[in-house]
Amino acid sequence: MADKRDYYEVLGVQKGASDDDIKKAFRKLARQYHPDLHPDDKEAEAKFKEINEAYEVLSDKDKRAKYDQFGHAAFDPSYGAGGGGGMGGFGGFSDMGDIFESFFGGMGFGGSRYSNPNAPRRGSDIETSVSIDFMEACNGVKKKVRVKRSETCPDCKGSGASAGTQPKTCPDCNGTGTRRVTQRTPFGNISQQSVCTRCGGKGKIVDSPCRTCSGRGAVMKSAEKEVDIPAGIDDGQTLRVQGGGNAGTNGGQYGDLHIRVDVRPDAIFERDGYDVWTEVPLTYTQAALGAEIIVPTVDGKVKYTVPEGVQVGTVVRLRGKGIKKLYRSDRGDHYMKITVEIPKNLTKEQKQKLKAFEDSLSEKNYQKRQTFFDKIKEKFK
Repeated sequence: MADKRDYYEVLGVQKGASDDDIKKAFRKLARQYHPDLHPDDKEAEAKFKEINEAYEVLSDKDKRAKYDQFGHAAFDPSYGAGGGGGMGGFGGFSDMGDIFESFFGGMGFGGSRYSNPNAPRRGSDIETSVSIDFMEACNGVKKKVRVKRSETCPDCKGSGASAGTQPKTCPDCNGTGTRRVTQRTPFGNISQQSVCTRCGGKGKIVDSPCRTCSGRGAVMKSAEKEVDIPAGIDDGQTLRVQGGGNAGTNGGQYGDLHIRVDVRPDAIFERDGYDVWTEVPLTYTQAALGAEIIVPTVDGKVKYTVPEGVQVGTVVRLRGKGIKKLYRSDRGDHYMKITVEIPKNLTKEQKQKLKAFEDSLSEKNYQKRQTFFDKIKEKFK
């Protein structure tokens, strides 16, 4: 754990940073070190994974609270009951119930908390990430992701025993996976319950381990899965693929696969929730006289009639032309902000015509503008 950098340091933010600051820092660094921009660069790839790991913790309210309290130990199983708030000073017991259970076998505290080691247990979840383009996020897309997970051994079917044999019940614990030892003390007899050392808490012993899985009941495999990414997914959101995780034990179901979606930014569109913003540059003439223009939207091109005399900074709303809402049929809106391209490097003749146009304006409008500029000059004297 000592070689891990502080997650706040990884993202370059202060410990008290807001959720927005953390998200902005992550997006900036993720774009900087994204593997697509640095093919075959192992250092950039490692940096990208480190950034993702830090953001995964700091973007989650509960995980961040645990990290702020316990640091990296909060997610290390070797730090007291998985680090999730355990009392390290008591040798890894997660609460007072565990302490009393260890010495008194759980009596008086709701009975023993040791579960049946042979009961079906669900497999653990696994995580991966996938990068998609902005338009793929808007319209939805199928993507293939490669994951490495444990799968039930095809030869022993999860039993861990070689063909023709079966695991046998542990004679030391009679299949419970635990042993109870009674000690005489000045306070009377105290029973202590602990994991059976012979079977390792499994309740069963395999005399002839399966050669394929070495008695583990599961094998590691790398597989490619095709995933449907729904329209409207946003950067940083996670998809859950049920049963895509690690194999369970004793016939338990598979865990889930969590896929974090990273959306690459677009050169034209900027997302705000399910709304989209673009800047629409007009020529000086189009702004003054009005014009019919073509506006690009995530749903295709749209014709729009620019009114005569439109002003710089005007925001136009195109209803229902934004991004489709996740798992819904309605959409956000498209907002376009008007900008005007001021002509440069005018010829002498063009300048004269433009000046003549200025002089042709009515005296009233000229005086209004002159008064405005006089106020500005007075203010900045």
